[in-house]
Amino acid sequence: MRAVAPLLAPLWCAQLLTGAKSFIDNPLIGSPRLNHWGLHVARLRLAHAMTARRRHQLAGAVQADDRASFDRDGVVEIRNFLPDDIFAALQQQILNHRGAARETVQGDAITRRIALDHAARRTIPAFAHFQQSRRWQGLARYVASFDIEPLLYIQSILPRRHDALPDPQTRLHSDTFYPNMKAWLFLEDVPIESGPFAYVRGSHRLTEQRIAWERERSLAVRDGTCRLSARGSFRVEESELDALGLPAPTRFAVPANTLVIADTFGFHARTQASEPATRIELWAYGRRNPFRPLTGWDMWSLPGIAERRIPLRWWLGDKAAGIVPQPWRPVGQKGPADE
Repeated sequence: MRAVAPLLAPLWCAQLLTGAKSFIDNPLIGSPRLNHWGLHVARLRLAHAMTARRRHQLAGAVQADDRASFDRDGVVEIRNFLPDDIFAALQQQILNHRGAARETVQGDAITRRIALDHAARRTIPAFAHFQQSRRWQGLARYVASFDIEPLLYIQSILPRRHDALPDPQTRLHSDTFYPNMKAWLFLEDVPIESGPFAYVRGSHRLTEQRIAWERERSLAVRDGTCRLSARGSFRVEESELDALGLPAPTRFAVPANTLVIADTFGFHARTQASEPATRIELWAYGRRNPFRPLTGWDMWSLPGIAERRIPLRWWLGDKAAGIVPQPWRPVGQKGPADE
């Protein structure tokens, strides 16, 4: 590492003004000395200030009640999101769809994703009603703080499928140091037994308590025992929430046709399922460089390009598999409800 450090130093410096978050892969981000002097907190404050500015620019496209709920809680729950007839058609078309699937195993759980690529959209015409919904478009962009088309998948969560340690995603965590968007349109009822999504309301706000907590984490996380925390997705114990001025997590055991959209800088998790289950959903993800000043026009959101991003990402991941680990392995043609 010492031999190549002079060559990599410009890259490490440049990454400070990107969404790079790993305390292991970048010695500047992971430096206890620099973080003692305030590096992590400075990146945190700047990213959140720029997010607030971009959200202000996008606020006009969001319903006032949705914006108020999100600004207060960091998460919005909307039941009966689609009209009944459109949702019934979407649900049936997705459950009947088979496509090229990828899976990853974390602990005792399997996560399966099927890209909503060009071919899938032809066989799921009802998807267009969701994607083109003005309420969805406005909320997704406001929460992400960018005028971008999010990545969209058909996702299945299959908990308790292996004799292994618990799924690490069942520990409360923040995805990264800056605000970003994830969303779920649940295609079937989500009972408490199946391990629903959980979110700590208000944990998206950058309070003084949260800043102090982040600073303490930044000083020690590189050499800690949790690999995911060391890579910038800080884990938090539920017993720590009270000192942060935060409530217990809300568990979203919700009926089908519920949309949940959240800023996953806020603390969230899958809850531990009490039995094997299959949770099927439309899953969306929106993230860009947090230091980009403008909401911006986005080439990757154009029709004809947006639906090709996921196959391209998977292809590039396969090509780089010998250099960068590829956790999403191809499993052939599958449906979302397949065992």
